[in-house]
Formats: sequence, structure tokens, C-alpha cells
Amino acid sequence: MEKLKYINLILRNPFRNKARAALSIVGIAIGIATIVALGLITGGMQESVQTTLNSGGAEITVTESGNVGGMSSSGRLNESYIDTLANISGVSSVAGVLSITDTSSSESQGINSGSRGEFGPMSGLSLNGINRDKLSLVGIKDVNGSFFKEGTNEVILGKSAAESQNKTIGDNITIASTNFKITGIFETGSIMTDSGAYTSLSKLQNITDSNYVNQILIKTTEGANDTTISENIEKKYGDDLSTITAEEQAEMLNNAIGILDMASLAISALAILIGGIGIINTMIMVVYERTKEIGVLKAVGWTSNRVLGMILGETLVLTLVSGVVGTIFGILMSEIGIRLLGSGPGSDMFSLAYTANTFILAFGVAILVGIIGGIYPAYRASKLAPTEALRYE
Repeated sequence: MEKLKYINLILRNPFRNKARAALSIVGIAIGIATIVALGLITGGMQESVQTTLNSGGAEITVTESGNVGGMSSSGRLNESYIDTLANISGVSSVAGVLSITDTSSSESQGINSGSRGEFGPMSGLSLNGINRDKLSLVGIKDVNGSFFKEGTNEVILGKSAAESQNKTIGDNITIASTNFKITGIFETGSIMTDSGAYTSLSKLQNITDSNYVNQILIKTTEGANDTTISENIEKKYGDDLSTITAEEQAEMLNNAIGILDMASLAISALAILIGGIGIINTMIMVVYERTKEIGVLKAVGWTSNRVLGMILGETLVLTLVSGVVGTIFGILMSEIGIRLLGSGPGSDMFSLAYTANTFILAFGVAILVGIIGGIYPAYRASKLAPTEALRYE
């Protein structure tokens, strides 16, 4: 019974001064919310990148020389390179891809050429031209419905693109001022591939009045060294071609995500510092205001350890409440942000990943702030002499 009263005291005391408690909670919660939001977003990006890299069949991407990291599809490659690269030792399959991005709606007209990266569009609907028998190199192996026929106004849509355009099999869709019939819906698991549309290479070249491709995808033979093949291509055709392997693409994207992870850690450290200072100030004020009360408690038999435990417990209650408030706020911020970004194809790259690590970090920071911020005030309270505390006004 005595223990329950002690716990109840710890739970109630932090909220005696509601305004001060609220300010303390808000101050710490802001840092926690930022940690949670960054964790959810970076986790989602990591999952998207991993799924994207695992879904495709190509190990090497070739673009026009000068494209940074081989990620741009704005370059122009002569189709003759397709046959040239196919004859290189260690290469099992080669496909040319032409990509354009229609930033208008599915029912309006308008075209922006060359704004799609290897991982798909960042906005607008991407239309990609590739030979029907080479679709496996972009990860498309099965389709609900049927594949497009070469040279026809037929197109297959990724699941995400179909949902964002509100289209299904048999519907017509206008892309790049051209009317297409949707013959199939595919799902590869790659966020960016599933946000695009695919038709035959010859048809898209006819629409854009072009005789080139933006990029060439290479699948290597089993056991081949992708890096060696990539380097050999650049040595021989470096003036015209740039290459990047799937492994290099993964490293580039993971480095970018790593920067966000570092930002999250920096914010965590800042939250601990600012939150710790704030909670120290709050709890010192609490100890000053309750000096006489603490003296009474010690006079009736409370030990220094029990007083220390009470003040430290009250501090942890405040910071844990801050952790809950901050976590909820961080989730809401993330969901709202994703909804604002999620109005077009390719936006699923910004999905959230609810992992245990994110919430463990958030509450770990809250508890650490509570311990750091509460130690000194608790120690100070525990060392108050009963006689001096009782005389305090």
C-alpha cells in the first residue's frame, strides 16, 4: 500500500504546475518528433531503394558520357551500341530504353522529355519504350492482362501508376499527346518501376521522332564480374559512354540515406542537450519550491535515497510523456508530409517504414534526457537537511 502511494505521488507531482510541465513536455517533444519523423522517412527510403535494386534484372546501366552517376536518361545513345555491347564477353542480354515524362494529367496533353532517372520519375507519368522480349531487364516478368504488341498503341501500366491515374485493363490513357490502350497491369515491387508505363521501343521512337535510346541495360552472365565489364566498356567507349553497376547505384543511394541518418543522430544529440538543460532547470525550480515539503518528508522518516528516487522518477515521468507526445506528433508530421508529396507517380518512394528501431531510439533519447536532467536536482533534494528545509520560506 505504501509503495502504491509512493508511485502515485511520483505520477502526480510533475503536473502540479501545469503550465511549466506543458512547456517542458513541448520542448522535449519537438526533438523527439523530429527523430521519429526522420526515422520513418529514412526507413521508408531504405526499403524502397532495396526493393528497387532487387527487382530489376540489369546489372549495368549505360548512358551517354558525362551523365553524373549514369542516373540521367536525357542523353542520346546511338542504337548501334546495343549490338556492340551485346558482343562483349560476359554479357548475356542487352536492351535499349527510351524514356519520356508526361507531367500533364492522363486526360490532358504535354510532354517533358528526358526527365526520368534510372529509378523512374520524380513527378509526372513516365512512359518507357523497350522491346517486349527485354522487359525482364527492368524487372517486369509477369503482367495481369497481356503484354503490349510491338509497334502498336498499347501500353502496360505499373500498379502505382494505374492507381494514381485511376485506370485499369482495357481503359484508354493519353500520354505524350498519344492515345494508348492499357493491355496489362504489372507489379515488380520496385516503387519507381511500378509508377511508370511501358510500350514498345519502336512505338515511342515513332512518337518522339527519334532514332536513339536514353540508356542501355546490360544483364551479365552468371559468375561474371560486373565491375570489370563496366570498366572495360568505359575504357573502350569512354568518350561516348558512361556506365554504372547496380552495386554502385546502391552505394550512391545508401550514402544519401546515410546523410539523413547522420542528421537524425545529430538531432538526437541536440535533443538530449537541450532537453537535458531544460529539464534540469524545471526540476531545480521544483526542488526549490518544495524545499519545505521535502524537509517534512525527511523529518517523518524518508531516506535520502527515497527522496532522490521520487525526484528522479518525476523527471522520468515528464520525459516519457514527452516521448509519447513527440512520437505521436512525429508520426502525424510524417503522414501529412507523405500525403502532400504523394499526389503523383513515383511519390511512393517517400513511403514510411514503421520499424522498432525508430521508436526505441525516440524513447531511448527521452529516458536519457530524463536521467541526465534529473540526476542533479534529485541529488540536491536528497541532500537537504530536514531542519534547514523546514525553516525554508
